[in-house]
Amino acid sequence: MFSSLLNTMRDRAAKRRRYNQLTSEILGLSDRDLSDINANRTDMLRHAYREVYGD
Repeated sequence: MFSSLLNTMRDRAAKRRRYNQLTSEILGLSDRDLSDINANRTDMLRHAYREVYGD
Protein backbone atom coordinates (compact mmCIF):
# COMPACT_ATOMS: atom_id res chain seq x y z
CA MET A 1 0.00 0.00 0.00
CA PHE A 2 2.73 2.47 0.88
CA SER A 3 4.65 1.69 -2.31
CA SER A 4 1.48 2.25 -4.34
CA LEU A 5 1.00 5.64 -2.74
CA LEU A 6 4.64 6.50 -3.33
CA ASN A 7 4.39 5.49 -7.00
CA THR A 8 1.26 7.61 -7.42
CA MET A 9 3.00 10.61 -5.89
CA ARG A 10 6.04 10.12 -8.14
CA ASP A 11 3.83 9.83 -11.21
CA ARG A 12 1.93 12.99 -10.35
CA ALA A 13 5.15 14.90 -9.68
CA ALA A 14 6.61 13.76 -13.01
CA LYS A 15 3.46 14.83 -14.85
CA ARG A 16 3.50 18.19 -13.11
CA ARG A 17 7.17 18.74 -14.02
CA ARG A 18 6.43 17.87 -17.66
CA TYR A 19 3.39 20.16 -17.76
CA ASN A 20 5.36 23.02 -16.20
CA GLN A 21 8.13 22.51 -18.74
CA LEU A 22 5.72 22.59 -21.67
CA THR A 23 3.84 25.65 -20.41
CA SER A 24 7.10 27.48 -19.78
CA GLU A 25 8.20 26.82 -23.35
CA ILE A 26 4.84 27.90 -24.77
CA LEU A 27 4.67 31.05 -22.65
CA GLY A 28 8.23 31.87 -23.68
CA LEU A 29 7.23 32.12 -27.33
CA SER A 30 6.84 35.65 -28.58
CA ASP A 31 3.80 36.76 -30.55
CA ARG A 32 6.06 36.86 -33.58
CA ASP A 33 7.14 33.24 -33.02
CA LEU A 34 3.50 32.19 -32.78
CA SER A 35 2.67 34.11 -35.93
CA ASP A 36 5.56 32.49 -37.79
CA ILE A 37 4.29 29.01 -36.97
CA ASN A 38 0.63 30.02 -37.33
CA ALA A 39 -0.18 28.93 -33.78
CA ASN A 40 -2.44 30.06 -30.97
CA ARG A 41 -1.02 30.13 -27.43
CA THR A 42 -4.32 29.09 -25.82
CA ASP A 43 -4.69 26.09 -28.12
CA MET A 44 -1.10 25.07 -27.47
CA LEU A 45 -1.62 25.24 -23.68
CA ARG A 46 -4.80 23.17 -23.98
CA HIS A 47 -2.97 20.59 -26.08
CA ALA A 48 -0.10 20.46 -23.56
CA TYR A 49 -2.54 19.75 -20.75
CA ARG A 50 -4.20 16.97 -22.74
CA GLU A 51 -0.86 15.47 -23.68
CA VAL A 52 0.24 15.25 -20.06
CA TYR A 53 -3.00 14.53 -18.22
CA GLY A 54 -5.24 13.09 -20.91
CA ASP A 55 -8.73 14.28 -21.85
